[in-house]
Amino acid sequence: MNPGASAASDPAVADPVAAPIVIVGAGLAGLTVALHLADQHPVVLLAKRGFDEAATTWAQGGIVGVLGDDDSVELHVRDTQDAGAGLVDEHAARFIAEHSSGAIEWLVEQGVPFTTDPEGPLGLHLTREGGHAVRRIAHAADATGQAIHEVLLARACRHPNITMRERMMAVDLVTSRHLGRDEPARCYGVYALDIDNQRVETLPAAAVVLATGGVGKVYRYTTNPDTATGDGIAMAWRAGSRIGNMEFIQFHPTCLYHPAERSFLSRT
Repeated sequence: MNPGASAASDPAVADPVAAPIVIVGAGLAGLTVALHLADQHPVVLLAKRGFDEAATTWAQGGIVGVLGDDDSVELHVRDTQDAGAGLVDEHAARFIAEHSSGAIEWLVEQGVPFTTDPEGPLGLHLTREGGHAVRRIAHAADATGQAIHEVLLARACRHPNITMRERMMAVDLVTSRHLGRDEPARCYGVYALDIDNQRVETLPAAAVVLATGGVGKVYRYTTNPDTATGDGIAMAWRAGSRIGNMEFIQFHPTCLYHPAERSFLSRT
């Protein structure tokens, strides 16, 4: 397949002023961006497989936020640095800590059914997990990721300004290089494979958001979903983006193993 062959003559790609924002990936990150943007701009949300197959649904324990009176941004940053054994980017850790409470408040507003505690901050029950000095984990029983994903996916499906397209596998970004343009590097859209029809489409975009997850599936034994193959990282690199921290890949300490099946993380 040569998706770039017809792109240079595509007027929609050449002039993407009226094009939607294309978000590649429909997990927690992609859905969150889509819902934040859709009130002001049309959005196209792509999922490599079904919308219910995101890695988000496998996240069990909870989501961290600086919420309690016994907590602070500084304490959260220090815990993160200690747990990271000196490898933590302090700027990133501080940004996340500073915005963590707002992120959880937004999820509550969306209707995520977190486990409640009348005496807890925001009325939430908080737990404490490894590496944390205080209770700061908001959770929905022990299936937090699934609860968050179901709520945000339902809201995205109902939003009139979001077009949902599943089984659309992004294969590359449409850049100045593809169009043969002598200009500073710019992204004009996405080439995506319609898996069911085995056809590559050119999707013009006012902007492209890559929310495609990691590369865990490059390992034979992993609890990462089959879709975690690093497509977005590779596309970003080919387009000239800087790639870093590729050595950090999550492995769960426990999973269910069968010699004839892929390893997976149990939800029970």
